[in-house]
Amino acid sequence: MPAVTRWFIRASLLFLILALALAVLQAAQARWGLSVPGLSAVYFHLFLVGWVTQMIMGVGFWFFPKYSQARPRGSETAAWASFWLLNVGLLLRAVAEPLLAVRPSALWGWALVASALMQWLAGVLFVYNSWARIKER
Repeated sequence: MPAVTRWFIRASLLFLILALALAVLQAAQARWGLSVPGLSAVYFHLFLVGWVTQMIMGVGFWFFPKYSQARPRGSETAAWASFWLLNVGLLLRAVAEPLLAVRPSALWGWALVASALMQWLAGVLFVYNSWARIKER
């Protein structure tokens, strides 16, 4: 298993645990007298992007058909860039979303834009790196 695949899968499992912990916090907010705005969006992103998307990307990098004998998985640099962009963007979103809800400011608004851009670029790199591997036999 390639190193980048292991990182994608391990990170996805960590985000699964974080998303589920956040779901518990959301359910317990009223009981504990808490009110943290923006948690639903953070939960959604941690679950769908952090766990599901990242698991798919890691396994896809590993299992898609070979690109060539010399570079069976395409560009490993593109795969690593995709990994880091996705995760940094996701963590930035997890911080900026609640802060924007609590303290609206241009800084947190632009942080959300930057996080979305990073995640989009990660997806573009994944598609770029995978496209040629999806072919007829």
